[in-house]
Amino acid sequence: MIETRELNTYYGDSHILRGVDAQLPGATAVGLLGRNGMGKTTFIRTLMGYVRPASGQVLADGRNVTGWAPERMARLGIGYVPEGRGIFPNLSVRENLVMAARAGVDGRRDWTFERVMATFPRLSERLSHGGQQLSGGEQQMLSIGRALMTNPRLMILDEATEGLAPLVVAEIWRVIAEIRATGIATLIVDRDWRKVLHHTDRAMVMEKGLITLAGGSAELLAQPEALAQRLGV
Repeated sequence: MIETRELNTYYGDSHILRGVDAQLPGATAVGLLGRNGMGKTTFIRTLMGYVRPASGQVLADGRNVTGWAPERMARLGIGYVPEGRGIFPNLSVRENLVMAARAGVDGRRDWTFERVMATFPRLSERLSHGGQQLSGGEQQMLSIGRALMTNPRLMILDEATEGLAPLVVAEIWRVIAEIRATGIATLIVDRDWRKVLHHTDRAMVMEKGLITLAGGSAELLAQPEALAQRLGV
């Protein structure tokens, strides 16, 4: 579904992504692992069009979409749950969800308001609350629910469990497993590499803007020494 070829991205004079080749197949869960500052979020932001690469290509279904604006990328069927959640604090929970509701690119409406409520019962009790009134965990649930309301083909989750209480973290991973089971492709960035590998089909490890290790998730789980060397665990 999404492919990058020789992707190079800079922030000023800093060369962040260094010729990244990656594939995100349809209906496949992919993990992106790496220590802080290795380029994972820059990779996502380059995919989504928030950052324009200096060279290389982003392809969607074989079409060159390099540098497309984020709203155009979203129309391709990509749901994005950014680090920091990105909800609208002055809108209610209901408004945050309803404003994003639309059919998928193939016309499907599998993820309705009612289904999101069933998936996140806690949100159903806070529909009139403003985004700024929610706890961190509730905000994360709202961010994921809003992305699901777009009926995406691909969900990108950047540090979806960061800073959350253990019970909420367990709930987020439950929902990620449910999303995967529905056939939506996912790209998951998270510090808990074991959880990532248990919830994905394939994974990539990024070091200093390079993919230095990639393969099946079960295969990488069987290489703890290689992971420890690259992830510092």
